[in-house]
Amino acid sequence: MRARLLIGTILAITLLGWYAAYRTARFVLTFAGEFDRATELAHIVPRGQSTIVMDRHQRPAFTFYAEQRINVPVERVSRHMLEAIIAVEDRRFYSHYGLDPVRITGAALKNVRAGRIREGGSTITQQLVRMTQLSAVRTFERKIREAMIALRLEERYSKPQILQAYLNAVYFGQGYYGVEAASRGYFAKPAAELTVAEAALLAAVVRSPSSDAPAISAERALRRRNLVLRLMRDQQRISEEEFGAALRQPLGSATRESRIVASTTDNGDYFQEEVRRQLMSMFGSERVLRGGLRVFTTYDPALQRAGEQAIRSRIDEIARTRKQARDLQGSLVALDPATGDVLALVGGRSFAESSFNRATQAHRQAGSAFKPIVFAAALERGYAPGSLLRELDMPAEGMDGAWVPGGEHEESEYTLRRALKVSSNRAAVQLLQQVGVGTAVYYAHRLGIASDLPEVPSLALGTGEVTLLELTAAYGVFANEGVLAAPRLITRIEDADGTIIWSAPVQTQRAISTTNAFLMSSMLADVVAGGTAASARTAGFKLPAGGKTGTTDDYADAWFVGYTPHLVAGVWFGFDTPAPIMNRGFAGVVAVPAWARFMKTATAGARPDWYAMPPDVEKVAICRASGARAADGCKYAALSASALVVPIDAVFGGGWPQAVPPLGARKAEEPVYEDLFPLGAVPPDLCPLHSHDVTAQHGPRESAIAIQRIQRPDGTVAIILRGGG
Repeated sequence: MRARLLIGTILAITLLGWYAAYRTARFVLTFAGEFDRATELAHIVPRGQSTIVMDRHQRPAFTFYAEQRINVPVERVSRHMLEAIIAVEDRRFYSHYGLDPVRITGAALKNVRAGRIREGGSTITQQLVRMTQLSAVRTFERKIREAMIALRLEERYSKPQILQAYLNAVYFGQGYYGVEAASRGYFAKPAAELTVAEAALLAAVVRSPSSDAPAISAERALRRRNLVLRLMRDQQRISEEEFGAALRQPLGSATRESRIVASTTDNGDYFQEEVRRQLMSMFGSERVLRGGLRVFTTYDPALQRAGEQAIRSRIDEIARTRKQARDLQGSLVALDPATGDVLALVGGRSFAESSFNRATQAHRQAGSAFKPIVFAAALERGYAPGSLLRELDMPAEGMDGAWVPGGEHEESEYTLRRALKVSSNRAAVQLLQQVGVGTAVYYAHRLGIASDLPEVPSLALGTGEVTLLELTAAYGVFANEGVLAAPRLITRIEDADGTIIWSAPVQTQRAISTTNAFLMSSMLADVVAGGTAASARTAGFKLPAGGKTGTTDDYADAWFVGYTPHLVAGVWFGFDTPAPIMNRGFAGVVAVPAWARFMKTATAGARPDWYAMPPDVEKVAICRASGARAADGCKYAALSASALVVPIDAVFGGGWPQAVPPLGARKAEEPVYEDLFPLGAVPPDLCPLHSHDVTAQHGPRESAIAIQRIQRPDGTVAIILRGGG
């Protein structure tokens, strides 16, 4: 019996020995493998950084990121921040080699008492390893691997390098990764400028950012900050005076407006999204979200706020009188006509409700806002503002046969200036036919309209669909004295090292002559002064300006694009699914007030400024009856019903027909008007109606009868008899 027991004991001891040897060998092999793995992993790899978007003043405006981070060298971090993080996270950082035996022993005792891992005793180096190489799950195996990699890191890198990597990687709560992003996010200042109190607050939230961040619990954050301050004092990192002063400081977290690295702001969402779309198409999501790009844009925060307020407030005003207008949308573009810089971009009433950008993505009929393009083409083909368009009540040839366009302001004849001022549809259609549809489309593209346009007579009335951005840029040609500046939102892009990797210099090309741009501005100024956009003046905008309204069928779209010499802005209102905005919702009622509200803010403090008349433009007196240069007799001609136009065969064949209104006569108009003409477009001849009158005297001078032989437009010959009495 004893022999069996002895044999069993010996066998058990042998098996235990073999098992222990196996476990020891396996541990050694595992340890060696982990050591080799630690050697491979012991590298400091730069963390992905946020892409920062700068406004036109080169101040940070938006960021795009997977983790909101801005890497900085340790030399650009406040000394107080370095002392604070070391005081609370690793007081013996500069004396250990990656592991702190004192802290590990203390943590081990607490874990034994608790029966589980409650405290890790990790150094800053170990925390860096965990953040960059390992998971956050607490196991003994992970702790062994963490310790090995930490030892290897300490062999390869200096203490400042490790501290720099840690400060750029650690999470500080509220979406901020790294000390630079946290400093800008919490205090609107770079990490180099952190005070003792501010540094202590950032160091305080590292332990548990989800519970200790000021936005989560200001009271808990304050307690933690004060604890860090006491540690700094006790470790003689700050003086007693510094401790007392910092202790009295409030938390001082930055306001929303000053959080200049926030991914979203209170305004500018549509501008930000348009920049993001362009960046993604150029560089892809990985580089945009992690590449630390620096993007310099044309964004003007003040104008953006003014634009959003103008659109939102106008929609609210309309919605108060028409309940259906709750779904009304609006958009706005403001740009510098000399550079094409888009200063403000509003794509709708609320980005949160709809990210669809109605300024850049929506193609809508422009209505009469397209007419200036037709008129500009006519000027380029030799017309002038004073050129007369006659017989406007005659049918025009359309796609479906003869067609007389309707409209609010239609008469039988107009000068180009007055036709544009009152927005005559018939004048625009006739002018398009005389110039040629193909010519108008050609100049539309020269003016920056990239959208396809239908080559039909109704194009004169704005049946072609365009975006607000391209139409606003087209008006920028008039504002920029005939030169198109291509719209741009981004001026240049730098990589994380500051190297320029992409740029968009100002791109300009002459679209129309300087002279014709001046003449267009002269006519469009009349639209604002007393035409369809006169409500801009009643709304309080007083600076010299030009512009044109546009209203589509059934009042479904309301446009206004207007400009001063230094700023052009376009607004649009309508429903996403076209429907009447309101009863008689003309653009002068719907859109112009919003434009005027924006421009009053955008040009506040600006001095009145307008264009000087070019030397090749002159003011010429024109006879309204003939359309030729006025003779001395034109201003005295009695253009009234007392004049008779009589077919000449009736005079000599007997019988007097009923009086016919004289050619070109209009009751409320003066017989002679003055307008601007380029030198080459001035009518060469004096008025044939009034420069060679033959007067037969019959009694007193005041009873003279003037007789004029003329040829009518239809080819028939007639005489004009005017009584002088």
